Amino acid sequence: MANLKDSIDELMEEKKKNNLKQLLTDPRFMKIPKKGDLIRGVVLSVSNSLVRIDFDGLKTGVVRGEELFEAPEYLNLKAGDEVEATIREMENENGEMELSFREAGHRKAWDTITGDLKVGKEVDVKILAANRGGLMISLNSLPGFLPVSQLSPEHYPRVIGGDKGKILEKLQSYINQMFHVKVIDADEKSEKLIVSERAVWDDAKKSLLTSYKVGDVADGVISALTNFGAFVKFDEVEGLIHISEIAWQRIDHPKDILKVGDKVKAQIIQIDGAKIFLSIKRLMDDPWKQVGDKYKVGQQVKGKVLKVNPFGLFVELDPDIHGLAHVSSLGDMANKDVGATVKEGDTLDFEIISIEPNDHRLGLKLASEKK
Repeated sequence: MANLKDSIDELMEEKKKNNLKQLLTDPRFMKIPKKGDLIRGVVLSVSNSLVRIDFDGLKTGVVRGEELFEAPEYLNLKAGDEVEATIREMENENGEMELSFREAGHRKAWDTITGDLKVGKEVDVKILAANRGGLMISLNSLPGFLPVSQLSPEHYPRVIGGDKGKILEKLQSYINQMFHVKVIDADEKSEKLIVSERAVWDDAKKSLLTSYKVGDVADGVISALTNFGAFVKFDEVEGLIHISEIAWQRIDHPKDILKVGDKVKAQIIQIDGAKIFLSIKRLMDDPWKQVGDKYKVGQQVKGKVLKVNPFGLFVELDPDIHGLAHVSSLGDMANKDVGATVKEGDTLDFEIISIEPNDHRLGLKLASEKK
């Protein structure tokens, strides 16, 4: 009998060891959660201000107040849903863990955004507010920024004269709209999130631009004017004609020659990624090639003052050829306020003192001034 009792005791002891081994290798006990950990559980109940969660029948946790997070995955929760939450406190006054969806959602949102950046995924963002530098956006419930420079041509605020008030007014009109963008910079540590609508537009247009090459001539329509040039729409793309490529003569603003809606022919002079640059003037004969047939050094001419600057006068000799009368060549005016003596539109007598066709420059002085 003794031997039988000893055998039974040995079996019981072995069973205890096996049970303990099984318990210790159970994933639920492999790692004891601690404050700050992200853990997964099942929703037990949901109210307006509190969500109660069960964690494998071991302990119950609660999420409440400001720790609720308005990300899509945390809205409309119901009993039985699996969720992730961050431990804020291991135990509250009721013996339950205090949890946070906000921290868990924040971390998950940044992980998603970082992944979007790596693969170049296109996403939709909501415009929350605007300032002169761009638009404040929300992505995965995180705040971000869409700079003006990263807007697509459709939304870029092309305001003649660059009026800052009108630019802001245009940007504010986008509030509450959804924009299709790409994440171009994301840093969780500094909480910097920058998105680009232009990047999406560029990708869409790159394939179209493969059918164009430098030297091609496009028929288009002026879609917008800015201080620095004119935008032209042709086919399904848009290009820029820099102010220096509009005409051979000097102009102060594209509106001096063009207006929105004008039909124009322009030559493609550069393709840079999805950006296309054009020229109107290169489809015209360069009038400076024949300037020597019209004008000679020492010749007396009449010219209309186009612009008065502290350093001199810009003068029109004819619609194609303009010259500069430096302030040092204005005789007695050199010691006076030129603008108080000469006005735009005045016609004066000048003498040509230099002609540089390759540089499109012609120097003048007042005819009364001796060499």
